[in-house]
This record gives sequence, C-alpha cells and structure tokens, in this order.
Amino acid sequence: MAEAVFHAPKRKRRVYENYESPFPIPFGPDCGPKKDFKIFHAEMINNSVIVRKAEDIEQLYGKGYFGKGILSRSRPNFTISDPKLVAKWKDMKTDMPIITSKKYQRSVEWATKLMRRQGQDENTVHRILEDYTKPLEHPCVKQNVEIQLHDELNSEVVSKVEGTGDTENLSVMNGDSGKSERLEDPSKQSDLLQASGQDPRTANDLDEHVVEVAASLPQGHCGKQDVLLPQCGAQPEDSSRQVGLICARERGPDDEYVLVEEALCDVSEREGSPNEELAQKKKLICRRNPYRIFEYLQLSLEEAFFLVYALGCLSIYYKKEPLPIVKLWKDFTIVQPTFRTTYMAYHYFRSKGWVPKVGLKYGTDLLLYRKGPPFYHASYSVIVELVDDHFEGSLRRPFSWKSLAALSRVSVNVSKELLLCYLIKPSTMTDKDMESPECMKRIKVQEVILSRWVSSRERSDQDEL
Repeated sequence: MAEAVFHAPKRKRRVYENYESPFPIPFGPDCGPKKDFKIFHAEMINNSVIVRKAEDIEQLYGKGYFGKGILSRSRPNFTISDPKLVAKWKDMKTDMPIITSKKYQRSVEWATKLMRRQGQDENTVHRILEDYTKPLEHPCVKQNVEIQLHDELNSEVVSKVEGTGDTENLSVMNGDSGKSERLEDPSKQSDLLQASGQDPRTANDLDEHVVEVAASLPQGHCGKQDVLLPQCGAQPEDSSRQVGLICARERGPDDEYVLVEEALCDVSEREGSPNEELAQKKKLICRRNPYRIFEYLQLSLEEAFFLVYALGCLSIYYKKEPLPIVKLWKDFTIVQPTFRTTYMAYHYFRSKGWVPKVGLKYGTDLLLYRKGPPFYHASYSVIVELVDDHFEGSLRRPFSWKSLAALSRVSVNVSKELLLCYLIKPSTMTDKDMESPECMKRIKVQEVILSRWVSSRERSDQDEL
C-alpha cells in the first residue's frame, strides 16, 4: 500500500462572498466571557430538522455552511421576484418582490384551492380574496428615495405630482397607534393564507415601522411606463380607509406585500394609440400576496447533532419540547439506521477543518470541502464503514470489484479522490455502549485513498526513473 499524496483543493473560478467563520459560535483570542453565545432554534418536522428564523438561518449557513435552503440549491436565497422585472424597475429602489400579473393570478388560484379544501364555500372564498387582494398604495421605502426619471421628463413629473391637491398622502407612524383594523382583528388575521400552514405574523411581531396609506393612487408618467409615486408627510383624510403596510425592508419571500406589474390602458388612450404601444405601457400595483411561500433551512441529521452535541449552539424542539442529546442520538438512529456511523465520520472530518456535505449525487456518503462549497470544489468523496479491531463486521456497502471500479471512475471524472473511512471500534464494545454519543471516545479512524491504476501512466513513470 503506497503512501497517499495530498492534492491541493481546487478553488472555484468565481467567488461571490467572503469567508466569515468556520462555526456559528464566538471563539478566538478576542472572545471573552462577556461575548454573546447565541442558542439557535430548530424544529423536528417529518423526520427533518428545520430552522425557521431568518436570523438563525443567516448565521448557521453564513458561518460554517450548515444545511441548505429547501427552495434553493444551497444558500437559502429564494425569492419570488422576477429577475427581468427587478432589472427593469431598478429605479424603484425597493426590496419588495416584483412579480408579473400572471404569477400573481397563480397565487390567487392556489389560495382559492387551499380555502376550498378547508371547507369554505364559494361566496366566502370570493369575498375574502376580493377584499384581500385589492390594490394598495406603494409604501415609502425610505424618506430620501426618489425615482430617477429621464432628464427631459423631470419637470413634467414634478409639476403633475405637486399639482394634485386632493390626493391622499402617506403618513409614516411608529409604534402601535393608528394601525389598521384588518391587522388587529384576529378574525381577519386568519384570512392570511400561508403556504407553510403557520399562524400569520402580525405587525406586533415586526421591528419595522408601520406605514399607513390611503386608497388613492397618485401616479407620475415616465415615458411608456407608469410608476406609483406616493407622497409622504401628510395625514390621510379618511382614517377608516387606511390599510396597514409593512415597510419594504422585510426580506423578499416572506413579504405579505408584492409589487405586481400590470398593463395600463386608459379609455382616452385606447382610441388614438396603436395596440403595440398600449401593450408596452405598464405600472406597478402594490397588492397583498394571498399565498406566501416561505423558505427554511433544512439541516441534515449529522449537521443538526453536531451543532447540538459538539458546539452546543442549537436546541431542537419537537411539539414545543426541547429534545435532550441522548434522545436525539436514539431518535436519529431510528429515523436513519446508519446515523451513528455517518455522524462519527462527520464529527471527525468537521473537527479537522473540512466542511462535509451529503455525497448522494456521486454515490458516496460524504463530500469534503475546504472552507465551504462557495470557495472550493469538493476534494474527496467519502465512503464510511464501521469495523472491529480485525477489520471484520457487517459492511454497510459491500463492494464488488466491478462496483468499486465504477465508483472510482465516477470520482475521477468529477475531479475528486475516493476516500474509504474506516471507523474502528473495540471488539469489547457492545450495542448498549453505542446508545450514547460518548462511545465516540473509543473509536479510532483509518483513512484509505483509493486510486485507479493506469498501466500506461505506470510505464511512463518507470521510464523516467
């Protein structure tokens, strides 16, 4: 058996983020006893570990790259916004999602079907959705934000906006005073349809400012596109018509409010303008999203247990009750019979500085990354086996020479090395001893790198010698 040669990890060509920390906990020389140590919150749902809070998701993935977004490839950055519309309306300077009218109608259809399955009659469904999805004014994102128009149209737009004397304006208010009855009434809150099935979040749960707006829509014309231009600073005249909006600093997919691009076709313009020109005139309408889709962070069982057991920075709840470490060890083994073996290997490689990820796509147990998937390609594909002192025992994946050669060839074709990780337990260790994670203290690890022998390359090496 030849000595393994270490090959440097292959760095990705394009890296779009900075490396923050290997773990989501404070450590290092500048970490003192007064340093905040945050305990993250996760839930056990359908044999999966889910993190819901946006702050926890950002910390767990940004520092250590734990888990993946349930609606994304890796980083949980899913948004319902249409990229083309975001680029088209970039002068709006808003964080609210911008979607097409067709996509909004699809959300309405989903909400309708959901309410029908809940036993609501057609009249009730129609009445609730009609009231819930009616147009609202576009909220002020920032006090100093202005829509950048073409230079030749600036004076015309300003004159139109300032000349509207009877327009009802926005008033920005802090605190709980003056909120809409729609958000305060619990019966109305139940009308908020969410794809996750959770209770709707009220304005009291948000740290953002509440913006009170009226029903009228002042508009400024910009060529062939109409943009809503809300005026800030004055109080609305009719408080009964006010609708509470959440400030646009909420993150995209969780927003209750979206901007819908809809076609604008006035009667006066329909007679003298060609159909092609009318089709290009669009405006953004602020509406409530009746069917909201939330993205959560899903942790693998190995990642979740490492955060609980090794780092102590995660609490996992089941039916609002925290699960102790020993119970997690047993429950995870029931959910995934190979959990003990794969976690020992995960714990070992994480402790050595690697970022292990599930290797299912390449037919292995783990993939090992340096720093994280955004920076380097995976260096090793890992197969994990639990054996005794004599390298005997029931193998999880008994290979034939044919299957082993095929797996080795796959690993080489994707520029990875195949690594066999043997977890060696003492012959005296019983199954009862392995019912606690403390058994890992008696486990030894041996790594074997499997390389494909190429005869032509071997002959050339011998000729050079």
